[in-house]
Amino acid sequence: MDRFDAMQAFARVVEAGSFTKAAETLHMSKTSVTQLVQQLEARLRVKLLNRTTRKVNLTADGAVYYERVVRLLADLDDAETSLSTAAALPRGRLRVDVPSPLASMILMPALPAFHARYPDIQIDMGVSDRMVDIIGENVDCVVRGGELTDQSLMARRVGDLQLGVYAAPSYLARLGTPSHPQDLEDSVHRIVGFLWARTGKALPYAMRNGSESVNIKGRYVLAVDDGTAYLAAGLAGMGVLWLPDYMAKAHKARGDLVRLFEDWRLESMPIYVAFAPNRHISLKLRVFIDWVAELMAQHAPIIVRPTQPAQSPG
Repeated sequence: MDRFDAMQAFARVVEAGSFTKAAETLHMSKTSVTQLVQQLEARLRVKLLNRTTRKVNLTADGAVYYERVVRLLADLDDAETSLSTAAALPRGRLRVDVPSPLASMILMPALPAFHARYPDIQIDMGVSDRMVDIIGENVDCVVRGGELTDQSLMARRVGDLQLGVYAAPSYLARLGTPSHPQDLEDSVHRIVGFLWARTGKALPYAMRNGSESVNIKGRYVLAVDDGTAYLAAGLAGMGVLWLPDYMAKAHKARGDLVRLFEDWRLESMPIYVAFAPNRHISLKLRVFIDWVAELMAQHAPIIVRPTQPAQSPG
């Protein structure tokens, strides 16, 4: 038995929640993974996992051992990385998941420069707005917009998206230009609905103009769960859009989109890079997160809101 392979197989089974998923991510047979874990248990003379037909759970001894194994594997990874030129050039495979507009408009154009800087990092990039099981799917990190609802994840805030309301000229020619956000709630106008992954529903948008504030949900004939499809529907005249500036900028400049309600403001949307709390922040993951933060600083920098001055007594 190779102890390193056995520990790696054990850790992956814990993270994936099953021997089958662990085998897939390790590119091994389920039988091989099972044998490695059984051999590890025999060597340690303890039961590490409780197995049922549906799931795998850690025993008390297994939980203690898992925490040590994760640290040991991370230390081994760092030890290898620190040798020769690898300290300056991190290497290895990264599995990430990002929203489709962010991937196509910001990350992809910048990836050649990233590859030139880190030629030995291999990126497997999922492009979606779906909910990703970071541990179960063995994903190193995800980039997501909006406040994170999964408090079990670690996250780094890398940007803030400024939002605006837009419509295609074809839509405005057909249905007229709304003069107030509340007009989007009437029987004439339509929005393009966006189905958020964490709720599966279209959520209202809060807008403010001085002391006046409204929450607009609108009516739609089309709702989608992908940012690229959402933009395409708006460009086709299917309804009014709420868009981050980076998605709207080029289309506005070409006249493909018209900004509405210039005097109204929407709350900015934070952008996070999230990862599992027990997932070691390897050098390759660290430089990827730093790179995403550099890009967002150019396209959607974090907004630093002024703190309220302290009130003096009396």
